[in-house]
Amino acid sequence: MLDSVKIGGFISGKRRELGMTQQQLADRLNISFQAVSKWEKGSTFPNVELLPELSAVMEVTVDELLSGCEKDGEELSYSKAGVDIAYTDTIKKEMAKHLETGDKRVLNGLGPFASLYDISFPEIKNPVLVLKSEEPGSKQKLAMEYGYTDSICHDMINHLVNDIAVMGAKPLAVLDTIVCGNAEKDTISALVKGVSDACRENECSLVGGETSVQPAVVEKGVYVLTSSIAGIVEKDRIIDGSAMEEGDTVLALASNGLHTNGYSLVRMLMDRMPEIKLEKVEGMTFIEQIMKPHTPYYKALKGIMGNSGVHGMAHITGGGIEGNLCRVIPDGLSAVIELDRIKTLPVFRFIRQCGNISDREMLSTFNCGVGFILVVQREAADRIAAHLSRYYDCYEIGCIRVEKQKIIMENKINWQ
Repeated sequence: MLDSVKIGGFISGKRRELGMTQQQLADRLNISFQAVSKWEKGSTFPNVELLPELSAVMEVTVDELLSGCEKDGEELSYSKAGVDIAYTDTIKKEMAKHLETGDKRVLNGLGPFASLYDISFPEIKNPVLVLKSEEPGSKQKLAMEYGYTDSICHDMINHLVNDIAVMGAKPLAVLDTIVCGNAEKDTISALVKGVSDACRENECSLVGGETSVQPAVVEKGVYVLTSSIAGIVEKDRIIDGSAMEEGDTVLALASNGLHTNGYSLVRMLMDRMPEIKLEKVEGMTFIEQIMKPHTPYYKALKGIMGNSGVHGMAHITGGGIEGNLCRVIPDGLSAVIELDRIKTLPVFRFIRQCGNISDREMLSTFNCGVGFILVVQREAADRIAAHLSRYYDCYEIGCIRVEKQKIIMENKINWQ
């Protein structure tokens, strides 16, 4: 329990010890001296937003500030090791508002040891949970460096939801983890808000998670994100590729750029050619192009889930078309991809040219314009493509044949 009188007396004593008037302290914090006066009288607490700055001016930790006393210089403490429990607790209270949801299946909020989610689905006879973990890779390093804090959260959740959508699953609940070297309230709040907003856009809920401050492990200012999701699907409606047959059509759903893959190569390219960061690609700087959020496909896909005409789906991430589509092709069948039908994007042409990268390397590293693939019954292809085209460009790029090799690439990709 915080003692406002004790805290006020501590602030007053430290202010005098540092030779400051109430007005001088107020000026340092860009607030009125009346606010300082109220703190010192014990009638109000300092605002949460001011705690880090106030503690820095007072030359104490937030923990010491909120306990109203300075710890012995020889005494070891968690805060001296870089983890200020009192401050992180205030951050958690700020996080709580971003976890508010109208989902009645979420049975508790922030605070309990674990999150409770009601998985009773009377309309689903044989429910199967679909579980997945994901992180936005090295793209998050660029996101923090160039100020795309909110965007990287959408990258992570969109990628996560796309990965379970390939099995026909409806996304339910997400747990996120933020690992950092020091907990900056504004950054943590922005990250949690970004994840929460991305979940709502994908029709699921952020139900909890973990913020882990590791000052001796992670550098100050570095944030590492990861998330896990639970989805659900009717057992006899799981889409796993087993229904594929010769003659099926392969449809491509367009990407909007790199999504969340290939950034280690891109960062190497930027290190060697720093000038490309601000070069224009289709009216946008290169940085703006490569930091576009990962395309979310769930809202487009949910309208065809459970449709018997959909035989398999693949999310095109690291490994490109070949490395991902092969995961859903049954033995004895082959997806024949006509590379000259792929609608490449200008950003990939730019990367290929600047890095002098081979076609093979481009296709195995990037999606090259194809963010998602569906294998559908030939007779249903036009109808399914028409539905998906209401959301994203959707077009045919191949077919299924009886062959030993699971993926066959024909012709050459057109970079013009």
